[in-house]
Amino acid sequence: MNPDLFLADLEAKPGALYALAGELGSGNPFRALPRDIRRVVFLGMGSSRYAARVAALRLRAAGVDAVAEYASALPHRPAPGTLVVVVSATGNSREVLDALELPLGDATVLALTNDPQSAVAKRADLVVPLLAGVEQSGVACRTFQHTLALLLALVGQLTGTGPDIPDLVRRTAVASTDLLDRRDEWLDRALDLLDGPHGVYTIAPAERISSADQSALMVREGPRRSATACETGDWAHVDVYLTRTLDYRALLFPGSRYDGQAMEWIRERGSTVLAVGADVPGARGVIRYRGDDDPDVALLSETLVAELVAAAWWIRQ
Repeated sequence: MNPDLFLADLEAKPGALYALAGELGSGNPFRALPRDIRRVVFLGMGSSRYAARVAALRLRAAGVDAVAEYASALPHRPAPGTLVVVVSATGNSREVLDALELPLGDATVLALTNDPQSAVAKRADLVVPLLAGVEQSGVACRTFQHTLALLLALVGQLTGTGPDIPDLVRRTAVASTDLLDRRDEWLDRALDLLDGPHGVYTIAPAERISSADQSALMVREGPRRSATACETGDWAHVDVYLTRTLDYRALLFPGSRYDGQAMEWIRERGSTVLAVGADVPGARGVIRYRGDDDPDVALLSETLVAELVAAAWWIRQ
């Protein structure tokens, strides 16, 4: 793992997204799926599972029985009509491979991976490449972003609803470019606000919980700093207590109906919040970018803030 290569991987995001948009515009990668799918089970670890949680929530909201599991949870035999979606950037995740050794009955296995020749791909009925390119740093950043985009496309395939994915991916490339091009305007301030003795806390609404999860992971994985993720509504039940005793510093991804509830406690206790994508009363800082008023663009783009913060800390140390 290398911090300079991590930064290079981040800077390559827009180009990879434009390439993905082109591929998605030329054909539907999920067109071969059966039409009689009655349940969807996502299996993955780390950032793969983070992305799957969002997709499962969207499917349930549309009336589709769906769940995102740890691949290590060793699920029971799937019922007929189940689509098992295994997500592994490398295609060699041990836990995913072990899950595929279990009896899967008549379930259809769909693999999302960055390596179509990997062990996971060889055990699937249908393989959809992530098309993120090689991440030289060894950190899943572009693959996480592409996983989210493709899972949104899968949700659209299964529900017949959702955004125009190629267009969304292009708009995400624009948003990512804007954050990268203007980092001199916001990055130093972000580093200062989040640089406390007790780590970084990331907060996001349930429908974008992957942003909190992935952002915290990037801070842990790169610069090896303490970081913890929390859902905005749940924050008042599990993390609010920390604001009384710690130098609490949070990266907030707004959009929850419970933003105000969290910020009320944060203002009262003098804690520090950096908001990404919207103006939040009481935040010490706000980072805006092109397209941040679209929740789907935000979902695919906003973790770049934490990734660039993590890269800067990692390089400096």
